[in-house]
Amino acid sequence: MATEIAAEAVHAAGEHGLTAAGYIIHHLGHFRSATQTSIIDMHILNYDTIFWSVVLGMVGCFVLWLGARRATAGVPTRFQAAVEVVIEMVDNQSKLIVHGDRSFVGPLALTIFVWIVLMNSMDFLPVDLFSQIFRLLGLHTAEGHELFHRAVPTADLNGTFGIGLVVLTLMFYYNIKVKGLGGFIHHLFCAPFGSNPLLWLPNLAMNIVEFAARTVSLSMRLYGNMFAGELVFLLIALLGATWIGLTTQSVLLAGLQVLAGSIWAIFHLLIVVLQAFIFMMLTLVYLGQAHDAH
Repeated sequence: MATEIAAEAVHAAGEHGLTAAGYIIHHLGHFRSATQTSIIDMHILNYDTIFWSVVLGMVGCFVLWLGARRATAGVPTRFQAAVEVVIEMVDNQSKLIVHGDRSFVGPLALTIFVWIVLMNSMDFLPVDLFSQIFRLLGLHTAEGHELFHRAVPTADLNGTFGIGLVVLTLMFYYNIKVKGLGGFIHHLFCAPFGSNPLLWLPNLAMNIVEFAARTVSLSMRLYGNMFAGELVFLLIALLGATWIGLTTQSVLLAGLQVLAGSIWAIFHLLIVVLQAFIFMMLTLVYLGQAHDAH
């Protein structure tokens, strides 16, 4: 039912001018499909999510490489100082949480933090930027609509869930590496209630739920915050859609749009960094628990 309503809104927006519902639905559609009308799609690749994830991952690697290349022993530049602050922060957290070999976990945490900050920061781009670019280039779907596009990979559950699955895989890897395969299986069946054979199945069920909950919480927390932020930016942008000339109402709404957008952007800056930090910290905690041999 929701899909049918969304499809009708998009169709009406294309024929009779953009409605508020059609505007939001259009901006929540993915580039890979001209008929995408659901917010979450778990069975088809979202190419814009993949594209921006890869591009921003490369940007993050380049920034860190540039910081290492330009590092000097003397007075650091502002760029070098900023990179060193981030690296030192991540390294200190990894030392406190992970008791063991951090040669991979430390750089992993740094990569996750920088990568997610960059992906989250795409939310600061003007919401109509890509629609205007597509319009200027004359690009549209076969139905005559402007191309769908979402530039915030972390506002797509497919993207955040993919990162969560990678963390889950690493949890399994380090559990087996540190405890051994036999030790990990023993842990699955004998913790947390004990090694009594009657408790093996409850223990296994609890551990399966625990691993699943960690993956889902990692994915949903990041996705929920970034999707909500993206939606608020779209709602604020709708204030400017009422412009009908130099009237008192239009001027007031345009001024309110600028004010609300500025306030939300400043507040959202905290969310962008905080969500990356939380994701990094939880990854360290989960991998740190995997390093514990008991």
